[in-house]
Amino acid sequence: FVDTNVSGTCQLLEASLKYYYSINDEKRNGFRFHHISTDEVFGSLEINEPAFNENTNYNPRSPYAASKAASDHLVRAWGNTYGLPFIISNCSNNYGPYQFPEKLIPLTIIRALAGKNLPVYGTGEHVRDWLHVDDHAEALLLLTKEAQIGKTYLVGGNNEISNLALVRKICEILDERITKRKHSDLIEFVEDRPGHDIRYAIDGSLMERELKWKPSTEFHIGLEKTVDWYILNEDWWRPIINNVYDGSRLGSIGKKQDGER
Repeated sequence: FVDTNVSGTCQLLEASLKYYYSINDEKRNGFRFHHISTDEVFGSLEINEPAFNENTNYNPRSPYAASKAASDHLVRAWGNTYGLPFIISNCSNNYGPYQFPEKLIPLTIIRALAGKNLPVYGTGEHVRDWLHVDDHAEALLLLTKEAQIGKTYLVGGNNEISNLALVRKICEILDERITKRKHSDLIEFVEDRPGHDIRYAIDGSLMERELKWKPSTEFHIGLEKTVDWYILNEDWWRPIINNVYDGSRLGSIGKKQDGER
């Protein structure tokens, strides 16, 4: 995380600054360094606390979150010190097609398809806000064109849900498509991971107020489409499991027989 998020961001900033100084004034006027970050830099919320906004203090609680917070600060430092025009956006959890199989939603879908146990950390009450990747991409394109230089914007999905409730929703969708088993029977609670923040939530009112943007994907529809995509695109995720992880990190998921879906 430190190599990628701290040193990596520094390298990108240096390369961008060198390019920025090399171009003419007309090109400089259209140049933006858009740094995409995470809501994790703001720390953990209690269940009834107000959502994060652009003025929330940084309070990272894990090595990953700390490295992302450091990268945010580096971007602002390059802007303030060297005049590099930047934008920062902090987003909530993304979901949708082509997400790496180790992430919660694709991991749950793929393991459920294989009849493997569905691990849920702790009691499963940790809450996250979910943003469909298409909505996020739309917001990023808008930000590159319309955002105010030197400003931070929070991009959320307005879909807060606990991990356990999310896994159960995926199971319900799979039950409708594959009638062979009740997939929620596969849920298994496992030891909570260290530094597991209880809740993230984003107040996206600045995006809506200044840029007239808000997410358009209804969560239940986006989730159904995501489940369907992973069912139909085993040829994409299977090689990743076999070649990148050799099956081990996803529980050695076995290949399904043709008639089992």
